[in-house]
Amino acid sequence: MNTLRKLYSSGDSSKWPKPILDPESASSFVEIGHLPNVQFPDDNPYSEEKELLGKTLFFDPRLSKSNQIACASCHDPELGWSDNRTFSFGHDRQLGIRNAMSILNVAHAKSLFWDGRAESLEQQSQMPIQDEREMSEHIDIAAGKISKIKGYEILFEKAFGDKTATKDRISKAIATFERMIKSRSSKFDQFIDGKSEVYTNDELMGLHLFRTKAQCMNCHNSGYFSNSGFENVGTSLLGEKGEDLGRYLVTKKPEDAGKFRVPGLREISRTFPYFHNGSMKTLTEVIDFYSKGNPEYSQKRSTVHEGITLKSEKSGMVRMLELSDEEIAQLEAFLKTLTSKTENVSMPELPR
Repeated sequence: MNTLRKLYSSGDSSKWPKPILDPESASSFVEIGHLPNVQFPDDNPYSEEKELLGKTLFFDPRLSKSNQIACASCHDPELGWSDNRTFSFGHDRQLGIRNAMSILNVAHAKSLFWDGRAESLEQQSQMPIQDEREMSEHIDIAAGKISKIKGYEILFEKAFGDKTATKDRISKAIATFERMIKSRSSKFDQFIDGKSEVYTNDELMGLHLFRTKAQCMNCHNSGYFSNSGFENVGTSLLGEKGEDLGRYLVTKKPEDAGKFRVPGLREISRTFPYFHNGSMKTLTEVIDFYSKGNPEYSQKRSTVHEGITLKSEKSGMVRMLELSDEEIAQLEAFLKTLTSKTENVSMPELPR
């Protein structure tokens, strides 16, 4: 235990014990560590004025058809930038069909939504506004409403140089704000930087298990704790109530049926429930699920969609691990160290 504590808190990850990886994950593997710096696209550079405009729009329900639903309705800063519901309520109290992912550290995601249908935050920011189940507003109408609000003119002028409010500028401003929603330094960050005393023995063993026996590192690696890929863990329920074809609906590739984006694990103790369908409420449930290798029922692995027979091919990396109750508790203890101190977010004053 003392040796592990010394190695992991050395400040040099090259001294850490070698991780246990499956061959299929080796090519995308990046060692866990600190979050990298946020990068902004060339066509949407950062400015404080643009961030403030984006924050104001993020909390403004007038982007929705009913003038009652804002981006923040499903991504509440006090609830881990999610809403802790299995499915969120949208326009006319309609339920969504997938769990609302937290947008914490979303700047580091390489694609957005559970199925990766958006390739950038600029693209993603318009989709909930137009989704009939969510905000149910045409983006051009939403932009028109904002352009008629006198108080927004100064915010657009400071952010973009003139008063014109367009859908492109709205999406760029919201994306700029979302890129700045990021974790503070966590206990994990402090520990690997040399503060060896901040970890309990259980947290330390959880870290070691995460990288070795539990093989979480196959998918949850890098400072973002995600390989930004898509995996099938056997939760698509093909042919049953709650069926979700996942990534297939975007790519139309049969091998993508039942695949979903690998979420980052920072702040994971705050962003429950888990999985695309919000089917698990606790980290203990999730770890036990993986420990047992998800014994997916054979009758829930096939469906016919638009005349095409699709089968769920669960990843070979999801298999029996036979973790003990103590090891499950240690993994959970480690995962909780990825949570940082909650930042108080002041609500913007909405323009009139």
